[in-house]
Amino acid sequence: MLGAAAYTEIARQLDRRRSAAAREWDLTEEVVLIGAGEPISLPGRGDLTYPFQAHSEYYYLTDRNRPGGVLAFDPQEGWFDFVAPITEGDRLWSGAPAGEPEGLTTDALGEWLAARGARPIACLGVAPPAPPAPPDLQPDAELARTLRLALSVVRRPKDALELERMRVAESATSAAFAAVVPFLRDGVSEREAQIELEVAALRAGGDAMAYETIIGSGTNSAVLHFAPTSRRLRAGELVLIDAGAEHRGYASDITRTYSVGGRFTAEQAELHALVRAAELAAIDRCQAGVEWRDVHLTAALVIAEGLVSFGLLRGQPESLVETGAVWCFFPHGIGHLVGLGVRDAGGALAGREGSPPPFPNLRIDLPLVPGMVVTVEPGIYFVPALLEDPARRRRHRDEVAWDRVDGMLAFGGIRIEDNVLITEDGHEVMTEDVPMLG
Repeated sequence: MLGAAAYTEIARQLDRRRSAAAREWDLTEEVVLIGAGEPISLPGRGDLTYPFQAHSEYYYLTDRNRPGGVLAFDPQEGWFDFVAPITEGDRLWSGAPAGEPEGLTTDALGEWLAARGARPIACLGVAPPAPPAPPDLQPDAELARTLRLALSVVRRPKDALELERMRVAESATSAAFAAVVPFLRDGVSEREAQIELEVAALRAGGDAMAYETIIGSGTNSAVLHFAPTSRRLRAGELVLIDAGAEHRGYASDITRTYSVGGRFTAEQAELHALVRAAELAAIDRCQAGVEWRDVHLTAALVIAEGLVSFGLLRGQPESLVETGAVWCFFPHGIGHLVGLGVRDAGGALAGREGSPPPFPNLRIDLPLVPGMVVTVEPGIYFVPALLEDPARRRRHRDEVAWDRVDGMLAFGGIRIEDNVLITEDGHEVMTEDVPMLG
């Protein structure tokens, strides 16, 4: 149960967020609705639903994780908070939520909208199903797109309350990794390791896991988002763990790659050190004003140079990035924003569409600003689907040592990921306490 001081701080931050959104939108007569959404039924499972999570835009502006709510904004009158009424069925099956807010219910939303005539309307979050509005009042999709981009600008820098919650999530995740590392031994299954990790995360203060835990051993470690199976770990092979706890909606997102039994082979050690060097170089570039694409480029150049020394690539690092040869082994973006969910208010600056050449799969294309929290997660993978592709082999026949590749197709993959807070004068690695080696 939160104390009075905590509720006061939440109210203060909500007022600040709403004021910032209103300033960024700079509307005159347009009306905005931000919906929480409704529970989603599990197909064919009777009345069961997926665990409910309010849309992040609604949650950011209300700090409420209840279905059915709508936050409305009229630039001429301010903010109006409509909550779903509590029914007898709600009280029977799930009880009334703690801290029941007083005021308007969604039953009054139709009248509220009707009083605003034919003014333009935009729906953010999850639009209310069959909005209770006059028939001629149609939401403006283009206006909604513009306002969503503007709200993302407000949401990207984290306030003190958000960072506090993220630190709780990180602490729980750190405890989870510390618990699972000694468990990574010959004969343990990926699924058993998942259970060990997640139990420790929940015991250490996580409300839930922020996303589906990724644990891949052996060749499975080369699958970027591998779901744990009954496959049993074998001494000396790699095991990649990508996991994060969540606290009050805020996420941690951490990856480490270990050797089962705690000792890398010579090849594993060299490539693990290379990925770590790429990560540290990229983190060093995480400064206010630096373009995210430049952080990615920094990591790619380190990996390209290292793979030349290792004997997998031939040529100059800049050329290997430009032609895409390095992406045979580093096929994803360097990271993404994290905060309210594991994929926080991302996107690109206005006018930027798609991944800029030569970078593949960038999740954001933005300059860094103080308060942002980003994941930095370079990796090197041996993915047969990529490395056995005839077209790719022809395209990079002079740049890739394919005979060396053929002998390493069962190697797996290595990824290292930390969460980095951009500060006014540099950065803070929020996850540096997570064990790096087994």
